Amino acid sequence: MYFSMPKDVTHGRGYIYSLQYHIVWVTKYRKPIFVGEIEKDVRNYLLETLKSLDMVPIAMEIMPDHIHLLVDCKPQLRLSDAIKILKGNTARWLFLAHPEIKKKLWGGHLWNPSYFVATVSDRTLEQVKKYIDNQKTK
Repeated sequence: MYFSMPKDVTHGRGYIYSLQYHIVWVTKYRKPIFVGEIEKDVRNYLLETLKSLDMVPIAMEIMPDHIHLLVDCKPQLRLSDAIKILKGNTARWLFLAHPEIKKKLWGGHLWNPSYFVATVSDRTLEQVKKYIDNQKTK
């Protein structure tokens, strides 16, 4: 899903930055959890959480067994903490909103403990955005 392209640089008090990250994390055992209404619910919840973390979504795709995000962030954001919040809060919320999901997961964990993150340059931003936007067509 396409959002908006970030400006070339952002001005803060005493600094100028342009920080974009491609973040991916998967469900435990690659279980296809995010289908139908659950996909839409997770998308909306992640958008709210990103806003609360002051992260700007550029692109997002919710696949049945993993999530792709392309985000713009402030330099003060500690990315590892933000990802922990995104994964942890989403799991907690999802188990409350859709308790039937726990039955699909051995051990009751939604996410694989690891994640992928890569910085995105001005040269690769459009490529990564297209890659994420085309996930559903592969």
